Formats: sequence, C-alpha cells, structure tokens
Amino acid sequence: MMIDRNVLKERANRWMNKEQASADAMKHREGAVNIAVLSDTHGMLRREVVAEIRDCTHIIHAGDIVKETDLDELRLYGLIYAVRGNNDLWQPGLRDLAGILRFQIAGVSFLVTHDRYDVPRDLDGVQAVIFGHSHRYSEEWTDGRLWLNPGSCGYARFGGDVTIAKMKVQDGKILNVRRIDFD
Repeated sequence: MMIDRNVLKERANRWMNKEQASADAMKHREGAVNIAVLSDTHGMLRREVVAEIRDCTHIIHAGDIVKETDLDELRLYGLIYAVRGNNDLWQPGLRDLAGILRFQIAGVSFLVTHDRYDVPRDLDGVQAVIFGHSHRYSEEWTDGRLWLNPGSCGYARFGGDVTIAKMKVQDGKILNVRRIDFD
C-alpha cells in the first residue's frame, strides 16, 4: 500500500502546532506549568505513565516512540513536543519528526534531541537540554543549565529503571524537577 508523504508529514506536524504552542504558552504565563518529560517508550506506553502525566499540560518526548499512536494518545493530555529517535527512523509518520527542537514553555527555553551527542555546541539562551537514548535517568545542572535524561518509560533495558521526569516551570524559571519511578 502506498502512503502519501504529505499525509505523513501532516500527521508528524500535528503534534507540534506552533500557533497552538504560542497561545498555550501565553495562557500559562501567569501560573506554574506542569511538564511531563518522557523518552524511549519503544511502542509500550504504560498505563501507569499515562495516569502519572494527566496533571501535565505539556509533554516532551525525547524520541524512540516507535508507535505513532502513542503520540496520538499522549496528545489527549497535553501539548506534545516530540523528536525522532534512532528507532523512529523506520516508522512512517515518525521519521519526519525533527531531530532537534527548540521552543519555550512559560518563558523557559528548551532544546530536545534523542541522543546527547547530537546536542549542538550553540546553546545560547537554552535553559534546559532534554535527551534520551541511554535508557538511564540523569539530571545535571551545569553552568545554570539543566541537562535531563528522563530514562526509559517503555521497557526496562540495560539494567535501568522505568522512569520519567516531571517539571514545573514559571516566568522563565525551572521551579523543580522530579524523578518518577515505576515498577
């Protein structure tokens, strides 16, 4: 069956509608914004992860989604910012996602990519760098910038835990970051 590439691009772009993102950011300007940060679902969107992120208005996915229906479901709960991972390159509808995204939520500047080695040198103005790939949670503050890998919330691999991160941001500041573990 032949699939029209324009249809696939349209589906990929619907997860990051810039006009909607801008309007949504303005709406939350005065209050704190809850953000779920996920990576490496690998086609296994766990029910307990979905339950945990329902209080978040924004969801960042750092790639290796594998099933585009997972993004469709996540979109029910918040605005999606998603990049493709190395396992998404073979998936129609996901391979057209950007490899790197830069955006702001509540005045906080983010850069998201799947692999930490793909982070560009120019991080001027970036307050939070989000990445995945290793399946291991890490949270570092370097020179006032957050470097966050939420780990894997799909399959536990490489001896790692099943984790996500949740953040709260407001008025250009990262108020907190929490690691959430699952069984």
